Amino acid sequence: MKKSLKSEVRSPKNWLKLFFLSSWLFLLGSCYSFTGSSLSPETKTIQINEFINNAPLNNPQLAQQFSTDIQNRFLQRTTLKGTKEKPDILIEGEITDYNISPTTISSAVNAPGGSIQAAQNKLTITVKVHYENKIEPDKSFDRTYSDEAVFASDLDRNAIETAQVKLVNERIINKIFNDIVANW
Repeated sequence: MKKSLKSEVRSPKNWLKLFFLSSWLFLLGSCYSFTGSSLSPETKTIQINEFINNAPLNNPQLAQQFSTDIQNRFLQRTTLKGTKEKPDILIEGEITDYNISPTTISSAVNAPGGSIQAAQNKLTITVKVHYENKIEPDKSFDRTYSDEAVFASDLDRNAIETAQVKLVNERIINKIFNDIVANW
């Protein structure tokens, strides 16, 4: 005679197997971290100082926006806690370049004198970063990061500073974050 499925599941032997299997999976899960962080487990605190804007072309909101965005990235995507006293990690730096330049030039064929105008512009931001790791000093560095975004020349300055600056900041912060946390 066949045993029913209910009686097989209720058997003490099967409960024991299920208990050991779930315990084993739980232990495996607790041994592995899904963060992908290469930071030492002893690294607990971080201090990110305000980035100073020393670029020749000045965007008044750039330093504040960049500083806030990089702080948010580290505090939201790591287990590090922000501090102002004796941090395990210190990040600081300066914005050294903010530049908008034409990349593609077009000329109006029917215009008198054939006036030339930029069809696309390129925004470039360069940031110098000082990273100090007090737990693992050999991982500390001073590096310069730069990125750019190309956009239509008919965008007004406000549109550039809201959309394009945000995009370039995001790319630079990704590079910094990966170099520090993921160590790629």
